[in-house]
Amino acid sequence: MIDIVVGFDQREAVAYHTFCQSVISRTSEPVRFTPLVANTVGRKDGSNDFIYSRFLVPHLMGYRGWAIFVDGDMVCREDIARLWAMRDDRYAVQVVQHDYQTVHPRKYLGNKNENYSRKNWSSLILWNCEHSANRSLTPEMIKHLDGPFLHRFSWLHDGEIGEIPITWNWLVLEYPLNEYANLYHYTIGTPCFAAYQNCDNSSMWWAEYKKMNEGCDD
Repeated sequence: MIDIVVGFDQREAVAYHTFCQSVISRTSEPVRFTPLVANTVGRKDGSNDFIYSRFLVPHLMGYRGWAIFVDGDMVCREDIARLWAMRDDRYAVQVVQHDYQTVHPRKYLGNKNENYSRKNWSSLILWNCEHSANRSLTPEMIKHLDGPFLHRFSWLHDGEIGEIPITWNWLVLEYPLNEYANLYHYTIGTPCFAAYQNCDNSSMWWAEYKKMNEGCDD
């Protein structure tokens, strides 16, 4: 069973369901989805409802096994089992190690889009939930530590952070147009928002949205 924890924000609830559809239609292994929302932690001061609760994944998994965390504004275009197969017990987490400066100071709903070290590393995490270094991630700790500490994985040594190929977290509108990425991340704005409905690679998102609605009566 592949456990996938997905960030859920009511303002773009359709994005969560579209992402799940994109995984379900391609997976070769059983999957289990868990929507992650703000009240899991009781703390919210960022652009989405799961900005801190993502770091609760090892705790929610009982510090056992592995899990994938993803932001809800994504579409998977490849068998998620291929990502799952990259698990490596040497690491506490595995992420796409982005190195870029945004060209969009504002993103969806007018939210600020600031540059910072290791930006977007935490938007897709392959969690080794039973790694000893992750046992410090308790609900109490996450309530009180500042955002930069968490999003930069500062509780870990650099050698405990493994790398995933960039095609598994392709940043739409931040990176060049790409028709062949494994997973598209609409970090500036999901096509469900009017301002981004025709953005780069939007056709990929709309194709999954259409699949999600197949079989429904008008």
